[in-house]
Amino acid sequence: MTEPESEITVLIVDDHKVFAESLARLLSDEEGVTVAGVVSDGSEAIELAARLQPRVILMDYRMPDRDGIAITADIKRKNPEVMVVMLTAATEDRVLLAAIDAGCSGFLTKDRAAAEVADAVRAAAAGEALISPALLARLLPKLNRTQRAVGADLTERELEILSLLARGWNNKLIAGELYLSVNTVRNYVQSVLTKLGAHSKLEAVSTAVREGIISFPSDV
Repeated sequence: MTEPESEITVLIVDDHKVFAESLARLLSDEEGVTVAGVVSDGSEAIELAARLQPRVILMDYRMPDRDGIAITADIKRKNPEVMVVMLTAATEDRVLLAAIDAGCSGFLTKDRAAAEVADAVRAAAAGEALISPALLARLLPKLNRTQRAVGADLTERELEILSLLARGWNNKLIAGELYLSVNTVRNYVQSVLTKLGAHSKLEAVSTAVREGIISFPSDV
């Protein structure tokens, strides 16, 4: 990424022009957030994601050419460091599960206030999972286990951090709990993602629970 760490570039992908442009104006007023572009079709989104390398993409689910999940999967294959947040009013499990598998960092409904959207963008840029533990718990039983061995090389510390991520904890909370620096936690998280072949914390947790690497906490 070429932009300063404090500056978050955002690409908005939505075929509803009025909504997308309004969202762009609202985000442009936020300190530390720059809207790199607004696009209304999947092909252009894929091209701009590769060219502009935004930190965060806000991706509409219902698009005219392909749905946002297929577009996300394409973008994440070519630009795994880009964080994609699905903009959706669809709460069907099949949509949310497919979004996780495609590499989305989480979900954002279009009725959120501007400040909430900005906070969600900042959280996504920091690598946080934008999903409630309760919703994740509802989805996890529906994820199919793979036949490949994953996570066998995770260390005890990485497993501990994975368990805290499953509770919805962010890097700062984990750092305080384990008496580590935030940077150290960030490095552990990146190692976990690499070992699990995950693009986001959300995908890492879902993979770890699905494969029986960790148990999902029963008290969330």
